[in-house]
Amino acid sequence: MRVFIYYSLLKLTALDITLDKKSSTEASIKVTLKESDYQPNVEEKVKQYAKKANIKGFRPGKVPPGLVKKMYGKSIVVEEINNILSKSLSDYIKKEDIQLIGEPLPDLEDAAKIDWDNQKDFEFNYAIGMVDKFSYDLSKKQKVNSYTIEIDKKTLNETLDNVKKQFGSTSNPEVSEAGDAFYGEFKQLDGDISNEGLLSWEDLDKKAHKMFTGVKPGEVIEFDIEKTVKDHHTLSHLLNVGHDEAKDLKGKFQLTVKNINRAEPAELNQELFDKVFGKDAVKSEDEFTQKVKETVEGNYKRETEYYLEQSIKDHFVDKTKIDIPEAFLKDWLLRSNEGKVTKEDVDREFDQYVKSLKWDLIKNKIAEDNEIKVENVEVVDKAKSMILQQLGGPGAAEQLKDHLDSFADNYLKGENGQNYMKVFGEVRDEKILAFLKEQITLNDKKVDVEEFKKIVAN
Repeated sequence: MRVFIYYSLLKLTALDITLDKKSSTEASIKVTLKESDYQPNVEEKVKQYAKKANIKGFRPGKVPPGLVKKMYGKSIVVEEINNILSKSLSDYIKKEDIQLIGEPLPDLEDAAKIDWDNQKDFEFNYAIGMVDKFSYDLSKKQKVNSYTIEIDKKTLNETLDNVKKQFGSTSNPEVSEAGDAFYGEFKQLDGDISNEGLLSWEDLDKKAHKMFTGVKPGEVIEFDIEKTVKDHHTLSHLLNVGHDEAKDLKGKFQLTVKNINRAEPAELNQELFDKVFGKDAVKSEDEFTQKVKETVEGNYKRETEYYLEQSIKDHFVDKTKIDIPEAFLKDWLLRSNEGKVTKEDVDREFDQYVKSLKWDLIKNKIAEDNEIKVENVEVVDKAKSMILQQLGGPGAAEQLKDHLDSFADNYLKGENGQNYMKVFGEVRDEKILAFLKEQITLNDKKVDVEEFKKIVAN
């Protein structure tokens, strides 16, 4: 019988446990069990089984303990040793204040050699990964760039044009012009890719515009995919292929045009103003333009805030020295996700995982050192805000005022409390980042949209 001893955190028992530190981040724990450590529990469990066992030929509660031991003794021993191991490991780790990464990993070779039929004393070895003590610099010397996007006239005019197109009407002309979109079947000439999709004028390379001008429904356009469609994300959706495959696409394709779609922009009038912002929210072209500008700035402000927070995380991860037991961590990730990931998966994603792990360690230490706590009322308020946003924003608050508390309560209790923990984590992260923004130096830089896009791309 091959049995593996696995680790879990339960209540605590003292045993013969020794720690062998190989480095500041890697060690092994040896747990030695003698028969006297587990046998009393085994005998008690046998008696309990005997009282409950239902075995043919014996009345309930009258099964001899010896028979129970013969039938179930080995599994009872394994169960009790597992319980004792988990309790004593937990006790030892807490007592020694060992900061674990992952969980202790049992030596599988040793576990496979155990003779459960004859062995009385046992020795179990576990590899552990640890976090050594580290420090972070939380001062004005830490500088991170913060960007404010200024909406220039070109961007504003493009946005206004897009709004007019969005709320305008669509026609299907007989001959294409600049700005039209093309719906039809896209087919790879030297491969198997075939899909129906809609190709917008904006997604075409400028050099391909002439080829798509003066086209009629039913015509077939042959083109070089690399020289025609500018973005591989667009290709991925257009051809229904993965992003990696879209990046590598080359060669000739053809489009059999089924429809030409032309957006007829809406007029700048009260009807459009009401459609975009609600009845009588704005009443003139100047007010409409200003409101659009404010909306765009608000959207970009969310983007710049998100980028700032990512920059702060990256800054502290880069500037804080934390030693990580990489070999142990890879082994733990592979074994704890057995069957779900491969070694190649772990190697490919490992750097990103380590980066995320380091940030978790840093933010948790910052929160602990600076007593950043989250109150229940903050979690509830966050849940209410999320619900309102999903149901139409602040405008929905008046309609939902009598039901919002119960909606939030039901949501937070959902998924066996996981929703509560998720929102709790979001509030905690927001408070930690808000605290960091106050402690470090933020270099505010004003940029236009194109400059910001280049910064993000780099």
